[in-house]
Amino acid sequence: MQETPENGTNGQRQMLSGERDYESAIDRVIDSAQHTLHIFDGDLASGGYSSLKRYDALNAFLRKSGKNRLIIILHETEHVSAYCPRIMNLLKSYSHAMAIHKTMEHARIAMDPFVVADDLHYVHRFHRDGTRSLLAISDPAGARQIEERFQQLLEASHPAVFATTLGL
Repeated sequence: MQETPENGTNGQRQMLSGERDYESAIDRVIDSAQHTLHIFDGDLASGGYSSLKRYDALNAFLRKSGKNRLIIILHETEHVSAYCPRIMNLLKSYSHAMAIHKTMEHARIAMDPFVVADDLHYVHRFHRDGTRSLLAISDPAGARQIEERFQQLLEASHPAVFATTLGL
């Protein structure tokens, strides 16, 4: 990890390289979240989302308050449905506080996963196939930009994974 200059913010920014650093940064952002947690990823196949540690962190966040909200936006939802049973259990337990959306076709050009918490903390991977990313803690200006992107992606998505399967 390399620390970068603070660029006029009171927060901390670190350039990261490698999957372990990225996963640790996601954990740090989740642990810092107090009210909202917004995740954008291609499919949650990388980043440690199927791990027990990630489940525990997300569960702790959702348990903190009945007002806490977790929204996940994905390009593809098959992986999370088939290979992330802990995420699916969270969705069943916290369907009032959690949603998983899928992007529409025109939004699938976005290839830079990120996690943003409380419009204040974030980790941003520059390309889903790369290893470089940026962790920022207490960076409201940078988080605002990431949050604006999240809102644009949210507008270009629809709810896609649900806590229950309906059928005959």
